[in-house]
Amino acid sequence: GSVVNAIDNAGLKNNTMIYFASDHGGHLEAKDGKLQTGGWNGIYRGGKGMAGWEGGIRVPGIVRWPGIVPSNVKIDEPTSLMDIYPTVVHLGGGELPKDRIIDGRNLMSLLTRETLHSEHEFLFHYCGTQLHAVRWHQKESGAIWKAHYVTPVFFPDGAVGCYDIIICACEGDHVHHHDPPLLFELSADPSESNPLDTRVDPQYKSVLSRIKTAVTEHQKTISVVPQQFSFFYSLWKPWLQPCCGTFPFCWCDKEDRNVTGLLG
Repeated sequence: GSVVNAIDNAGLKNNTMIYFASDHGGHLEAKDGKLQTGGWNGIYRGGKGMAGWEGGIRVPGIVRWPGIVPSNVKIDEPTSLMDIYPTVVHLGGGELPKDRIIDGRNLMSLLTRETLHSEHEFLFHYCGTQLHAVRWHQKESGAIWKAHYVTPVFFPDGAVGCYDIIICACEGDHVHHHDPPLLFELSADPSESNPLDTRVDPQYKSVLSRIKTAVTEHQKTISVVPQQFSFFYSLWKPWLQPCCGTFPFCWCDKEDRNVTGLLG
């Protein structure tokens, strides 16, 4: 509320777009003694570190822009935090780069209700470099399908979290590989409790075939880049840190203290 109040008090309410979101679902395994401190994901299965389950990837998306975005409207369409970038570029009058694939989509036509459907037909859910799940918005029927190729190994048995390693892993012995994939119709089963029966459900084969084609096309667009969480990239680089004191004692312990030096 403090940020919103500051915008309103400055007279910027009607020309400021506010987008409120989080980066992942609640961290189910986080505890302080017996008290769970990592949040709660309601009916949605899973949590932080689970790249496929809804509890890990479904997050709030709340937008305010008086006079531009209608108030008290619920938009039940798949969107992504990747959409923020192209939306802001559009609002700033810029152009998206032409030398790479941009996975996000401009949200403005959806937010202003000029269009009723998201531009995302497919969303690909990764854990690190591993594709764990794919979501398909079948616009003709309105159904939203999700296929799980990889899911975490929950511990202990019957839990919906990885309480042995605190946060679920992306690969190795801590994941299940599903062949055939698990398939859920999220529009009818948002808690992902009842996967379609591969043997008797007539839609399983056709839906998986369409998703498989989309994955093949998607993977053609991927460019390999250096691992951003490698040991080198994770090292502390003091020359990139603002120095508020005498180097190397660069802590900033007072809010009103000005930066006196900047290395690099």
